[in-house]
Amino acid sequence: MSEKVSPVPAGFHTLTAHIIVNDSRKATEFYKQAFGAEVLGIAEAPDGKVMHALVKIGDSMLMLNDEFPEWHVLSPTSTNAQTAVNLHLYVEDADKVYAAAVAAGATPTMPLEDQFWGDRYGKLKDPFGHTWAIATHIKDQGPEEMKAAQDEAMAKMPTHQ
Repeated sequence: MSEKVSPVPAGFHTLTAHIIVNDSRKATEFYKQAFGAEVLGIAEAPDGKVMHALVKIGDSMLMLNDEFPEWHVLSPTSTNAQTAVNLHLYVEDADKVYAAAVAAGATPTMPLEDQFWGDRYGKLKDPFGHTWAIATHIKDQGPEEMKAAQDEAMAKMPTHQ
C-alpha cells in the first residue's frame, strides 16, 4: 500500500517561477551573490548544459534552465525581448538586497522609493534579462488609507496622452 503523496512538493508553494537563462551556472552564482540564494540541485544534459536547476531564495523556490534553441527554449537576452514578467522578491532590507544585486551585476531600472501601497520598492534587471522587483513592506494600510495614498500619488504623476 502506498502513502498519499502531496500534490505540492515539500518546500514549494503552489506557484513557482521557472525561468530560462543563457548560462544557468553563472545565473545561480549571481542569485547567490545578489539574493542569498541556496543552490539545491543542478541536473545536466549529456552535453553538460543545465536542463534544470533549483535554487531557494528566502522561503521560495526558483527553477531555471539553460537555453535549448533546438526546442525553441530561449532567454530574454537571446531574443532581445523585454520580459513581460517581474519576479517580485520581498526581503527584510530592500536597500541592502538592491545594493547587493547591483554590485553583483544587475542594472537598476527603477530606484528604490517608499511607495503609496506601503512598500519600499525598486526594480532592476539581472544579467540574464529578467526583471526583479525588490520590496520591503513598511506600512500596513486599510482600504480608505490606501485609496487616499493612491489618489495623492496619481495626482503627482504626469498624465498619459
